[in-house]
Amino acid sequence: MGYLKYVRDLWKKPKESLKGLLTERIIKWRREPTTVRLEKPTRIDRARSLGYKAKQGFIVVRQRVDRGGRMRPNITGGRRPKHNRQSMVLDKSYKQVAEERASMKFRNCEVLNSYLVGKDGLYYWYEVILVDRASPTIKTDPRINWICDKKGRAQRGLTSAGKKSRGLRNKGKGAEKLRPSRSANLKKRGK
Repeated sequence: MGYLKYVRDLWKKPKESLKGLLTERIIKWRREPTTVRLEKPTRIDRARSLGYKAKQGFIVVRQRVDRGGRMRPNITGGRRPKHNRQSMVLDKSYKQVAEERASMKFRNCEVLNSYLVGKDGLYYWYEVILVDRASPTIKTDPRINWICDKKGRAQRGLTSAGKKSRGLRNKGKGAEKLRPSRSANLKKRGK
């Protein structure tokens, strides 16, 4: 077995000494800017399983997202149905928001995938794996050069987090109105 299996087990069930290290990291991350480019991933096991390679053209970014903020600030005025509930029902997960913000910061790159690295009472931190479309190393690699033609994957909901929020993990019975998209299905039915 490779070493990555043991790294993964450490992240799943951290020992006491590792918990202190994680707390120190989160305190340090709070003082840093919202988007930070990293030299190498914090969770190498997770990054490798999601397609990261330690070569030119791959970029890892730690993106901070505010937790909460999903309660309506004031529910005064009007009697529209949207005002009937106090908490907002959002289609996007925090992970998808983090991917979109990272791709907006690095416009020449495409989001490959992302994973959670930490959270506290105020923030979530995700590490987003980005691929440089213009890099010659990426263009010549047959395993990853498919991403060169896909522009705006995060904004169009084509990443793993985006597909999950669009309901595309379900197939068959009960998922008839999800493909190719909810709006396309409504148009097809004339609504």
